[in-house]
Amino acid sequence: MSNQPLNILCISRFFKGGDFIKGAKAEGNNVFLLTSKKLEHSDWPWESIDDTFYMVEDEHGMWNHDHLIGGLAHKMRNTKFDIFAALDDFDVEHVAFLREYFRIPGMGETTARYFRDKLAMRIKAQSEGVAVPEFTALFHDADIHDFTSRVSAPWLVKPRMQASAAGIKKIYNTDDLWAHLNYLGGERHEYLMEKFAPGAVYHVDALTTEGKVVFARTSQYLDTPFEVAHSGGIFRSVTLELGCEEDVSLQKLNEHVMNAFGMQYSASHSEFIKCIEDGKYYFLETASRVGGANLAEMVEIASGVNLWSEWARVEIAAIRKAKYKLPKIRKDQGGIIVSLSRFKNPDNSSFQDKEIVWRMEKEHHIGLILLSKDRDKILLLLDKYAERIKNEFHASAPAKEKLVGE
Repeated sequence: MSNQPLNILCISRFFKGGDFIKGAKAEGNNVFLLTSKKLEHSDWPWESIDDTFYMVEDEHGMWNHDHLIGGLAHKMRNTKFDIFAALDDFDVEHVAFLREYFRIPGMGETTARYFRDKLAMRIKAQSEGVAVPEFTALFHDADIHDFTSRVSAPWLVKPRMQASAAGIKKIYNTDDLWAHLNYLGGERHEYLMEKFAPGAVYHVDALTTEGKVVFARTSQYLDTPFEVAHSGGIFRSVTLELGCEEDVSLQKLNEHVMNAFGMQYSASHSEFIKCIEDGKYYFLETASRVGGANLAEMVEIASGVNLWSEWARVEIAAIRKAKYKLPKIRKDQGGIIVSLSRFKNPDNSSFQDKEIVWRMEKEHHIGLILLSKDRDKILLLLDKYAERIKNEFHASAPAKEKLVGE
């Protein structure tokens, strides 16, 4: 393909992906945004957007598919799009459908399912020899009875299509299980059940191009997303020492998952657990997107790699059939701490350590990112800050049973 500007349509029902938009524009392309009408006054990088299209959400926060297809078809009479990019996890399957409908290159519906549907990803991982916690679909009562007779409680009932820890229920016995399944009613098929395996939870944030993982940074949640969401905890994560046993094992496991799932060109955020009982690593879930909760900022601060803008460059290189080249990578250590705050605009100026390089500016939130060459120093500070935030700022909100978006 010639070096003429590409037409890139960024699609998101949520306010995120500004660096993807800016990165795509910086490469000399025409960038279009398709988002919800309610976000028209959000702080998008308007200087990098050539045109914007809006969809009205229904009462469930969804877009009408027929209207979406009709609107895009009308626009494409005059504008030929080269790339459809889903900026949010909840748009992955919809954008995959649009790619197939309009015959746009990129991830199709079958592959996208592995990066959105937790049941599909577990079945695929298991079939490809990737260890996963024992699980069952919730379609057949007989399968559920068999599972509970073989696998000891506690169990987790998880939504198949939600992100992070939203909607997860921990169950301790069969009576409570069937009560919960009755509560889910006609939506039971939208969930799966798996063995609760306590252990350390890790995430791998990566870039893949031409079917090969070209960048990955491994990190550990100091409090698991489930604990934070359901116990009102404080969110913390820290990068791993490059080359340590955990880093090497997780890098290999992440490559196995990406290859098994057919990842070709994208950013990805994958989660794994090291089980306390047997010391083995198990795959939990993955997504063909940049990780949320400001983890991308932590990765960038530690490595120098902006996952959003590099993801845009990966997509552009794929369409142009050009070779993607990573920027120079740093090997520093990063850590993040984020909490809800009981104050609308919390004053974080009393946190003065030189390792602090980023401060969250969001109402009713307090957050910091740290940078150092010494991981132990970051761990020490994160523990210290967690205690201070708990006493001086922290607020908690009950976990929602269902969540439409992040």
